[in-house]
Amino acid sequence: MKPRELTSALINPTTPLVREALRHLPLKSLEALTIEALRATEEGAHQVVVDRVIAFASQQDEDGAAPVAAYFTPTERRTANGLTWSPFIAALASTEEIPDLRHTHTTAVAVLVEEAELTDEEFADQELAAALNRIAAMDPPGHEDVLRVHLPTRQVTRMTA
Repeated sequence: MKPRELTSALINPTTPLVREALRHLPLKSLEALTIEALRATEEGAHQVVVDRVIAFASQQDEDGAAPVAAYFTPTERRTANGLTWSPFIAALASTEEIPDLRHTHTTAVAVLVEEAELTDEEFADQELAAALNRIAAMDPPGHEDVLRVHLPTRQVTRMTA
């Protein structure tokens, strides 16, 4: 198979040709492929997050210093089995210093699931939200975690506050 055909086959991994090839692989090879595919999926989701944050930051006022990092906090709104990352940027920082993202006080307000979903549909970047949900599905955040997107290095790091 030529490189172009291989790339085309991998872009559509559920084609009969690829499925048939996978059936003939030994279990150890399938496990190795699964691990590599998960790593590649996580890295791909990280890069989508970085790209969407850069796109958002480029639309902000040019008066201040360019943002160096963006921070996301967890939310329980959209998953029945735990936390996910909020699709809304909690903070944009123009320095390397990590902002204080702790809540000064917390007021719990019950919101219907439909209203929360409508808010996300209307105001959230859907590509960013999908990538953040994928990251959370692979490595669920804790209540005290923060996701840092460092723009100069394009690194996405989960931190505990």
